Amino acid sequence: MIWKPDVTVAAVVEREGRFLVVEERVRSRLVINQPAGHLEKSESLVEAVVREALEETAWHFVPQAVVGIYLWNQAVRSAEGPARTFLRVAFHGTVTHQEGGRTLDTGIERALWLSREQLVAQSSRLRSPLVLRCVDDYLAGRRFPLEVLSHLSSASDFTADLSQSSQTG
Repeated sequence: MIWKPDVTVAAVVEREGRFLVVEERVRSRLVINQPAGHLEKSESLVEAVVREALEETAWHFVPQAVVGIYLWNQAVRSAEGPARTFLRVAFHGTVTHQEGGRTLDTGIERALWLSREQLVAQSSRLRSPLVLRCVDDYLAGRRFPLEVLSHLSSASDFTADLSQSSQTG
C-alpha cells in the first residue's frame, strides 16, 4: 500500500482580536476548525484556500501570506477513521464580504469569530492541534510571501521555467 498524506489548506483570518472559525460536525461530534479542506486535483494551493473559505463560511477570502506549512501525524485512530498524516498549508488573509444565504458545505454548522482565549477554553473541541498552532504562529508574526509557493500545472510550465532559468542564471 502506498502512503500518501492528505494535503490540506487553512485560512487564518483575524478581525478585532477574533479569528474566523467554523463549527463542523464530524461523525456526530461538533468540532472547531479554521476554514480548511483538501486540495483538489488541478487546483493551486491558493485557489484551494479561497474556495474552502467560501464554501465553509460564505466569506470571500483574499490570501496575503503563508503562515506555515505543517506535517501532522495523527498518532492513533480518531473518530474520523484510521490514523492519517496531514500536510497543511495555512494562509493569512482578509475577508472582503460574506454572501448572505449561501449554503455552507456539508457538515458545517456555522461560521463564527472566536478569540484565542475562547479557542483555548474550548481546546477539547478543536478538530486538531493544528488549529491553535496556526493561530499562535500567526500571532507570533510568522508570514511568508505567497511567492514561496509555485504551481506548475503542465509540461509547458516546466519548459517555461527551464527557459527562464537559463536566461537568468
